[in-house]
Amino acid sequence: MSQRIATSRLPGIRRFGEPVKPGQSYRRRPGVYAVLLAGDHILTTFQEAPVPEFQLPGGGIDPGEHPISALHREVIEETGWKIAPRRRIGTFRRFTFMPEYDFWAEKICTIYLARPVMRLSAPTEAGHSAVWLPVEEALVRLGNAGDRALLAETLRQTGG
Repeated sequence: MSQRIATSRLPGIRRFGEPVKPGQSYRRRPGVYAVLLAGDHILTTFQEAPVPEFQLPGGGIDPGEHPISALHREVIEETGWKIAPRRRIGTFRRFTFMPEYDFWAEKICTIYLARPVMRLSAPTEAGHSAVWLPVEEALVRLGNAGDRALLAETLRQTGG
């Protein structure tokens, strides 16, 4: 269950994107996302709506769900690929309206480096498609600044 929060409870986690709106209530929404590198390309998901954009595959952690299980589930839903998580890269937060849920959220985004292992199917989540992008293009085209920053950090760490 998401909770309404005061925005000052998570000091030390980097924030990306729009600033906190004074007086706005936010629900904390933890999620997990993957940087899926293969050579000089990255597997992304293209989400058609509510705003067409490239994203790191991943999403919300369901109540009682382990974050790594959520990561596997979300990546399969959004790309159709089975993955092998390697390590946690970092965490950031962003404050945004989520029109598909009709609420304002403080998204707590934990990013993992993972290896794409095998394509199982087409994406099963409506409106998503799996797209391999050159990493240099992804650094510009990913839809939010946090995804771009954590991808850049991953490339520095891996020598990519």
